[in-house]
Amino acid sequence: MAHAKTSYVCLPCRASYKQPFDPDRQRVCPRCAEPLIHVGSAFAAPRRRDVAAWRTLTVLLNAGVRFHKSCCGGPGFRPRTLREVRERMNYAQRTGEPIARALVRPDVP
Repeated sequence: MAHAKTSYVCLPCRASYKQPFDPDRQRVCPRCAEPLIHVGSAFAAPRRRDVAAWRTLTVLLNAGVRFHKSCCGGPGFRPRTLREVRERMNYAQRTGEPIARALVRPDVP
């Protein structure tokens, strides 16, 4: 039986690839030969020309946020706009909450 596929992303190329998961194998982008980032199986890539969405995704991935499925469905809340990211980053700075945790908050108090 074949293993389920998961998503890998190349941020410089703004490309996403579905490949079988293998933690011992380093994936590289077929376009630029840079290492791919494992983002999880619940990831839906934005369009390549949507620069703002890719910038938002870059902030999330650099903060350590991924898109893995939970036992009850999808990955939970993820910001979709730069405004949502800024709000959560400001909240993290004000309160001292870790950035990765602040980014996945559905509501900012």
